[in-house]
Amino acid sequence: MGLVIIFALVAVLAAIGTWTALKNKNILGIVFGAGSFVVFGGFALLTLINSGYPAVH
Repeated sequence: MGLVIIFALVAVLAAIGTWTALKNKNILGIVFGAGSFVVFGGFALLTLINSGYPAVH
């Protein structure tokens, strides 16, 4: 369960960074922020689906 929380926090921070990069028109920041959001958000979602909530042992 801790892994899901860490992935979700990184995804939220990547979304905030992407939004900031959009406001500043920073293309490289948009690309890396959006990519990080998709990857870590996907990992968080799929880990949550695979392990269940709460985690089943």
